Amino acid sequence: MLTLLFDGVAYGMLLFVLAVGLAVTLGLMNFINLAHGAFAMAGGYITVLLMNRLGVPFLACLPIAFLGAALLGAILEPTLYRRMYAKPHLDQVLFSIGLVFMVVTAVDYTVGSMQQIIRLPDWLQGRLPIEAVGIGKYRLFIIVVCAALTLVLQWTISRTRFGARLRASVDDPRVAGGMGLDVNRIFLLTFAVGSGLAGLGGALGAEVLGLEPSFPLKFMIYFLIVVSVGGTTTITGPLLAALLLGIADVAGKYYVPKLGAFIVYSLMIVILLMRPQGLFARAGAR
Repeated sequence: MLTLLFDGVAYGMLLFVLAVGLAVTLGLMNFINLAHGAFAMAGGYITVLLMNRLGVPFLACLPIAFLGAALLGAILEPTLYRRMYAKPHLDQVLFSIGLVFMVVTAVDYTVGSMQQIIRLPDWLQGRLPIEAVGIGKYRLFIIVVCAALTLVLQWTISRTRFGARLRASVDDPRVAGGMGLDVNRIFLLTFAVGSGLAGLGGALGAEVLGLEPSFPLKFMIYFLIVVSVGGTTTITGPLLAALLLGIADVAGKYYVPKLGAFIVYSLMIVILLMRPQGLFARAGAR
């Protein structure tokens, strides 16, 4: 039971890092980016190709995956995404989901449809027997890395000057611009960091979740569950929602494997019926 709980927490922390960029763009920038999983897949493929073809160490691949996905986001934000910020949400959905299918097709054509395999370093393989709990070394590594990222992200948004400027730019871009803030630059940096976090999550999750061209479609619903259940007004909400989803998914697939996904979706429906604004949204948030 404790082993399942630990694996569920690790899975949840990984889902949070994968989905937090979507929570930022949706909650802070009011943009529905269903192509968010494509940036995660980019980070995963960067890691796989660097490790398998060039022999780059796993730890060195993680910052490269972050920077690669962030650079991709920084290129696409001013050229494609910025044009859609003022569009209705339906247009944003159709635009971003169209990008997903284009990316899936392009990756399938260039890399192939086979699931990619990476070999973790020896020190990250196996389990640590602590009393009666078998703690996976790589799961523990994921928890430590994701927890550190969560603290840094929360501190950046709530305690730094950049976080204050971002919130001001979101609340009223015209007033923020009149006060001398470069709103476009702030949104560009925010989008790039969110994309980079997705890429880092894809790199960390390549061994746990599997990596294939359909990755953005397969996990799109999980990202949306984390954001919708956790709400978009805080970073803590998506974190707790991701942990809840991770534990429920792991436990459901273990005890009732034929109903594992059904349990997760049923839990989401019940929560959203009770609290449409999200389980952990602040009072009065829309």
